Amino acid sequence: MTSEETVVAPTGAQLAAARKFVQAHGKPSRAVVENIGRAGARVVLVGADGALGDVVVPSVATGEALVEAVEDLSPAAWDAETVKATKIGPEHRRKMAGK
Repeated sequence: MTSEETVVAPTGAQLAAARKFVQAHGKPSRAVVENIGRAGARVVLVGADGALGDVVVPSVATGEALVEAVEDLSPAAWDAETVKATKIGPEHRRKMAGK
């Protein structure tokens, strides 16, 4: 088994969603690409205002290509700086709790 991954280019809809997020939540925004198994990868977006969003893509490589293609979207990791930049409100907490 090889660790190489075929890069499937992000779709227009995926690019539009990420660009719309950056436009709505400020520049620069951050993106953390997370492998979610067979489903592909989740690109978690953190806006300059602390808002969270996401875009699901077919692979980690596609997620990385998405981040590179969107102006004012910076690659990030779940380090202290990125976590501190997020602002999770009560509505999002209820949703995460399944309520």
